[in-house]
Amino acid sequence: MSADVAIQKFSFPFTRAVKLSAEGKATCTQVKSSELSEPQKSPTVNKPSPATGSSALMHDETQKQGSTKLLPEADMAGGLVSACDDAAECAVVSSQSMCMSVKEESEDQRPAAKRQLSSESAARTVTTVKKSAVRQEVDQPRQARSRIQPAPCAAVDGKRKRRKDLFSSSEVFHRIDSRVIRTGLELKERHVYDVKTIVHSITRESRNELDRLRAIWVWLCHNIEYDVSGYLGHSEKLSSLEEVIAAGRGVCCSYSSLCMEMCREVGIECQEVPGHSKGVGYRQGQSLRHVKSDHLWNAVLLGGQWFLLDACWGAGRVDMEHESFVRRFDDFYFLTDPEEFIESHFPEEEKWQLLDTPIILEDFEKRVFKTSAFFTLGLRLINPHHFHIVTDDGEANVSIGFSSPTTFTYEITQHRDLLHCGALEQKESSTSSFGILTVSHRSMNLQLLPPATGSYDCKVFARHEKASTPLVWVCSFTVECLAPRAREVIPENPYLSWGMQPVAASLGVADCSQSREVAEVDKGVFDLVLKTSRPLMVLCELVHPQMEAALAKRCLATQIQPDILLCHVLCPFPGFYRLSVFVRDYEKSELKFQNAANFLLHCKGKVFHVDELFPPNLGSACGPGTRTAQAGLSKFSHNASVVSTQQGKCNITFHNQRDLELHCTLSREESKAPAVPLSRHLLCTYTDTKVTVSISLPEVGVYRLGLYARVGPGGEFSPMCDFVLRNSCALPGPPFPCLYSAWRKGCVLFEPRAGLLDPLSRVHFRVRVPGALRVSVVRGDKN
Repeated sequence: MSADVAIQKFSFPFTRAVKLSAEGKATCTQVKSSELSEPQKSPTVNKPSPATGSSALMHDETQKQGSTKLLPEADMAGGLVSACDDAAECAVVSSQSMCMSVKEESEDQRPAAKRQLSSESAARTVTTVKKSAVRQEVDQPRQARSRIQPAPCAAVDGKRKRRKDLFSSSEVFHRIDSRVIRTGLELKERHVYDVKTIVHSITRESRNELDRLRAIWVWLCHNIEYDVSGYLGHSEKLSSLEEVIAAGRGVCCSYSSLCMEMCREVGIECQEVPGHSKGVGYRQGQSLRHVKSDHLWNAVLLGGQWFLLDACWGAGRVDMEHESFVRRFDDFYFLTDPEEFIESHFPEEEKWQLLDTPIILEDFEKRVFKTSAFFTLGLRLINPHHFHIVTDDGEANVSIGFSSPTTFTYEITQHRDLLHCGALEQKESSTSSFGILTVSHRSMNLQLLPPATGSYDCKVFARHEKASTPLVWVCSFTVECLAPRAREVIPENPYLSWGMQPVAASLGVADCSQSREVAEVDKGVFDLVLKTSRPLMVLCELVHPQMEAALAKRCLATQIQPDILLCHVLCPFPGFYRLSVFVRDYEKSELKFQNAANFLLHCKGKVFHVDELFPPNLGSACGPGTRTAQAGLSKFSHNASVVSTQQGKCNITFHNQRDLELHCTLSREESKAPAVPLSRHLLCTYTDTKVTVSISLPEVGVYRLGLYARVGPGGEFSPMCDFVLRNSCALPGPPFPCLYSAWRKGCVLFEPRAGLLDPLSRVHFRVRVPGALRVSVVRGDKN
């Protein structure tokens, strides 16, 4: 043989070659024959199987015939590097070198990066390396060539490397991604469709294998869109890679073939993996046994370990309803972990699952479909583990866990065959009344209540709690309702979920008296108590399918205290109610009220008649609370907002520490004007700092007692609080005497207290009037 010969000596992690010729030739060749002694066996130089990892770093099929050395190189993205020994002792083959293997004439003349060496051809192989591709490092200092580093992607303690071990987040690729997208546009403008030219242009500044692979992936996702027309048979599918690049569209095999060809150009070992996917055209529940595989994706070898990627799914999604492709870069399908990839991709060959415990096809078919957002949001499925749910007593339940605060909603519709149909996002919450969604500290629970017998599709949507983007589809279920539960209509909930909202704590709500999903209302009355971490203002909303908004306001009475919010609810109809609570910081009136909780109330028994509801025009602050405390009103005799009397009269006392000017009003809903104004049924007495409000109610019913205060003369009276007075006494209470402006602070009427005196009766008058020298009783025009 006339060519120069170099004999490979195996000594991992170095590869040494002794050059026998002193003449400068165009090429140097390696001959490996059966007469030569066998190299030392080492797992680091054997080709790893897809399911196992190795610490060897392999760029090219030709390099797998010898050992590989590591070139010290900066690797900010956590990628892969390769190195070679002294140039005086070896020919360096880099990932950019152009190598080709020449076998005997019986061998197929296939590209070296794609050829799998058989046992017959392994005995005799000739490798030719162009001299122009051999680095001339003879003149470099030895110390610069001896900085050997271990492969960063090598398995540690036999454990498989995960995606997060290769790079912390996709942000590390920001510079590469931006440059590849920009270069791709420039190449398209210049009408460059050659694979080799494109791949070397986009990987020109890449430092290592991971960077080069990332560049290829990003270019594929941003320059090739799915050929929906070709998939549906409306047009002819493009065959050659140049046609695919020129048209900018292709089907799954176009993505996988381009990926493999581009990887070959830069020395990355890449395989096409055929199999089934839960993508376009997939029907949940269909059997895939004896069905031809419908998808192709790729596996790449990095650091002696196989990783999975799917550029077709990473480029966007197909809108089958409009027969169009929607570009949406999905980084999840770049080097996806096998445990997550298997949820949507099932390879024909079990080894390409890359799982320690492979699953069977039937298991794949039964699994709940999870989108990439399910994993990027950090969700985990608690139950069920199969997509098909059968109702029990008319209901089905779904539970999902999360690691960070997450907002959820759902959609339930009549069953449709195709999995990928309908909405992929929800801008607002679902208005469906066919379920009850509650979110606790670390999980979401969805109780589904289909309205009739049949099959339904349920989609769950989610997003991070603080995100302002739409909620995205995360998983799907099929619900089979054998028999619907006899139930009443559940009111719509436009505020995403039932119970305390995940943001409640940040809004200042620390605890709640209601812990169950549905509160059973006894005797038509429900009291809600919320403990707060700081003073809050509160507004409540009560909704019933048969109740008008004006009537709903008469069903609520709220009491605001510095560390407690109370809401009293009266139910005028049987059935389900939605009680929504909104809060804001007490002192920050410029802030908007935000939804803190939504409760589902179920009233079965007694209900309140309209005449028994709270009086109209009730203020938001009932009973003593934050507002009265700030005004200096304290030591109330009645701390509750609702006061009941069986005698038709009562006294409410408190202390006025700041000597405010006070005013009280009494009102109720009346169909006609009373004979005596209700103001005559109030009598206010001021002694020192103590204030006594005496009430004598004229008839059975519900009254509103309003308390107002004015800081200084000439100012406006501000509402302090309202009391609800509920009178069950059938005897009418007499009005008090009419008071005039001279009746000031310190004046006390001991007797008579009634404003109407019995005729022909002897009456004793006893009063206290501070500073008065004489008190007279006037009857008509006589003293």
